[in-house]
Amino acid sequence: MAKPRHSRHPARKSSSSTMILTMLIMFTFLILILLALGILSIPSSNSGDLSSIKRNAVDRSDDDEGQGEQWVEVISWEPRAFIFHNFLSKEECEYLIELAKPHMEKSTVVDSETGKSKDSRVRTSSGTFLARGRDKTIRNIEKRIADFTFIPAEHGEGLQILHYEVGQKYEPHYDYFMDEFNTKNGGQRIATVLMYLSDVEEGGETVFPAAKGNISAVPWWNELSECGKGGLSVKPKMGDALLFWSMKPDAGLDPSSLHGGCPVIRGNKWSSTKWMRVNEYKV
Repeated sequence: MAKPRHSRHPARKSSSSTMILTMLIMFTFLILILLALGILSIPSSNSGDLSSIKRNAVDRSDDDEGQGEQWVEVISWEPRAFIFHNFLSKEECEYLIELAKPHMEKSTVVDSETGKSKDSRVRTSSGTFLARGRDKTIRNIEKRIADFTFIPAEHGEGLQILHYEVGQKYEPHYDYFMDEFNTKNGGQRIATVLMYLSDVEEGGETVFPAAKGNISAVPWWNELSECGKGGLSVKPKMGDALLFWSMKPDAGLDPSSLHGGCPVIRGNKWSSTKWMRVNEYKV
């Protein structure tokens, strides 16, 4: 009589289960090691708070001596606004100021009907423009801006250097245009990078009066002037760069990006502005 054959499937199933269990144990062990070394982290539950901070330490090289730790802080989602701390070195800030000083003139605003510059009381600073790609230092800064914003350097206008003395200000305004004339070259302004080239003893904040959220949650609230407390504000600090978007992800204009420069109360304020366009900006 022929002997009945016994199926080997149970043995295979048992072998597969053992292999899966072994892999799960090894994966769990790997996760624990990464957590212990600090390579992997568990997201915090307060990520929506305006005072929450996302820090990304950057390895320092010999060229970065004197430049502090670089990290990005999310300060608002309406408008979308971020501070890149220590974006510029002290040497870069001083270089831009010295380059601009001999050419400073009273600041103007853009006439929406003609597209030309005109004098206005809403802006009382002095300023000048530095051509895009003018020299190696400026090209390095523009490359860094492109990396930060994910917008090609060719989409940026030239750097504008601004100087505010005591009492000087810039009333709240939009960086985007409401006319067709100013959007012929490069299209609409999609984002602005505002770099602070000096500290300011008092006043001179960048304020967003229409920002939504808990505006008093910023850690520097008690250091702000009365103007600064009129909205979400950023206090100038040498080397820091403020990125805010004038357009929403759906390509609509963002009215919450309304912003202004508060009057300087004590000291001097130097800054540099880079406007980014939707398309290539021909210079």
